[in-house]
Amino acid sequence: CWGMVGLDDIDITDVAVDTVTLFICLWGLVGNGAVFWLLGFRIRRNSITTYILNLAVADFTFLLFMVTSVLFYMMENIFCSHVVALVYQRSFFLLSLFTYNMGLYLLTAISIERCVSVLCSSTHRPQRLSAVVCVLLWALSITVIATVTSLCLLHEHELCQVALIIMYSLNFLIFAPSMVISSTILFIKVQCRSQQHHHKRLDIVIFLAVLFFLIFGVPLSIWNFLQQFGYMAVTSQAVFLLACINSSINPFIYFLVGSCRRCCSMEPLQVAFRRVFEQPEYNTAFSSDTMMNVLAPAY
Repeated sequence: CWGMVGLDDIDITDVAVDTVTLFICLWGLVGNGAVFWLLGFRIRRNSITTYILNLAVADFTFLLFMVTSVLFYMMENIFCSHVVALVYQRSFFLLSLFTYNMGLYLLTAISIERCVSVLCSSTHRPQRLSAVVCVLLWALSITVIATVTSLCLLHEHELCQVALIIMYSLNFLIFAPSMVISSTILFIKVQCRSQQHHHKRLDIVIFLAVLFFLIFGVPLSIWNFLQQFGYMAVTSQAVFLLACINSSINPFIYFLVGSCRRCCSMEPLQVAFRRVFEQPEYNTAFSSDTMMNVLAPAY
């Protein structure tokens, strides 16, 4: 470490992983910022873009916390001293869990919303349902993390452990299965019926977002859940690196799915996003006859 025993004592692997994590987080911040700008101000709002916009905010916030945490960790690794007190480190971790949980909740809502839209295309849908669901999910995430924070920062370790186990049980037993089941039904339904091409693009985006969350996002939940019982199969740096990839990859999914045609040509970001998200919705506040007229060309 600097000023103490020299560079030989610095773990090069840790520095390399932290550097890669920081680089991915910065790219993810740019990507989610672009999603927020385009869906918030440049593209017509609909039910799905409301969810995607909130997901971009959750991912952006998670990456912001991760950038701060990684910088502090790198400074501590280099200078061999605690830059931030343990209570603040725990606070950063809990805040990152808050936005991580919100991402899971939103992906579950998106999958269920789209699955219901495909299965029940003639069902009357309240116009502001997406906004109401997003508000309720933010409220749920705040309530969960506020409870965990109060028990982990102000009470004994045993209560904190119980709170975290309950939180991850909620994620594993309710939200994750609902997300997987609905996205699987959606994927099978899309393969078995003919739809308009832009509808398929949106369904592909949702399926890929869920798939990459299972690959890159779920390990953080599993790692922290097992940690409560003393199991440490991998390092925290590895699972947080995967979580950062998960929060950074969605904007690139939107762009690639929206821009690649048969000739795989790349197009401007706004055009690609419009191709994925600007579409006639399956369920709006119209009557059933109106919706069937809109959807008639798709069949």
